[in-house]
Amino acid sequence: MVEKFTKNLIPIAIIIAGLIIAGALVYINQGKVREEVPEGLSPQQAAEKAIDYINQNLLEQGMSASLVNVGEENGVYKFRLKIQDQEYDSYVTKDAKILFVEGIDLEEKPGTSEEEESSQEKKMTCEDIKKTDNPYLEAFVVSKCPYGLQMQRVLNEVIKNIPSLASNIKVEYIGSVEGDKITSMHGDPEAQENLRQICLREEQSAKYWNYIDCHIKKGDVESCLVTAGVNTGELGVCMNDSSRGLKYAKEDFSSQEKYKVTGSPTLFLNGEGVSESGFGGRTAEALKTLLCCGFETESDSCAQKLTEDSAASGFSETYSQSSGSSGDSSCE
Repeated sequence: MVEKFTKNLIPIAIIIAGLIIAGALVYINQGKVREEVPEGLSPQQAAEKAIDYINQNLLEQGMSASLVNVGEENGVYKFRLKIQDQEYDSYVTKDAKILFVEGIDLEEKPGTSEEEESSQEKKMTCEDIKKTDNPYLEAFVVSKCPYGLQMQRVLNEVIKNIPSLASNIKVEYIGSVEGDKITSMHGDPEAQENLRQICLREEQSAKYWNYIDCHIKKGDVESCLVTAGVNTGELGVCMNDSSRGLKYAKEDFSSQEKYKVTGSPTLFLNGEGVSESGFGGRTAEALKTLLCCGFETESDSCAQKLTEDSAASGFSETYSQSSGSSGDSSCE
């Protein structure tokens, strides 16, 4: 039988640990949310329904959950929610009638988890990096993912301090094409911003990082276009011309498919998957070091020391803040 929880009986520790018991299912159409729920809800609608239930029934007074992102996995909707400064994965059926506060991988060996196994893996070192005369770092992101913004902030800091490395770095975008329109994991506004940044990268490259430097602060598109000195007429043509903007986007998505990229951000150096975690996390110094490890003969500019502060995730007026993650969190 599914256990009926109340706000007073479910502390935040239960949400953090997950309901790893036989009663790990919660019927969302019980209690305060008993109204009929139509079948075949969109991922966003189902996740919002689950978030409403969590806020009304599972959290103590003064706490609230917010939706970070949502996608489909194994026949249900998987969504990430944020409670205070922590984020958690949960699941909800497509008709939004059953909430799984925690998923259990039945193929995983007892006593282990992906996170534990990952922490046990040998972290990448400079010796593990493939070397070339002119290394090329590809960073796959989406423009409204907090961690994609965090990666753009780090790379922007590297380029502001060592402009010569700009030619060794390319930001690419995750998405797909449906008909004559691109899509993205966080909806059309993100897809259009991805396309805007792709067009700037391809046709007004001298303005790209100036725009990113502004955009990562508040996401104010119009003022950032002015600040960066973008030719908005040319930008509009690029975004609306399928032989230009859509063509560039398809090239990014082709690389995404080739590398099997699923999360924002994901890094590839000289064509091989790499991680910043072994170099100090999402800091300018760590990303500079990672890139410089790809040189057959290290560039003199690599000797320059950059900040080791963890970059802020999401939009932020400052480079670093207390909530910035130094780990390898991503949007998937």
